[in-house]
Amino acid sequence: MTPSERPVRSPCVNVCALDDDDVCTGCQRTVAEITRWSRMDNEERRSVLALCHERAKSSGLVWMLPARR
Repeated sequence: MTPSERPVRSPCVNVCALDDDDVCTGCQRTVAEITRWSRMDNEERRSVLALCHERAKSSGLVWMLPARR
């Protein structure tokens, strides 16, 4: 992280409940991702956020609209 770069914020929404796969139903992070978050650099945090987004799409929590033509 460069000195001027701010830390990537946690996706936590204070809805902390794990599903059967140990993924938080609020933020879509795994237990391992949650516990490691404070030790991750921004690049790793962005990668985790991308995984969270994919998990949310797969579970139907995020709907993707078709691209405008």
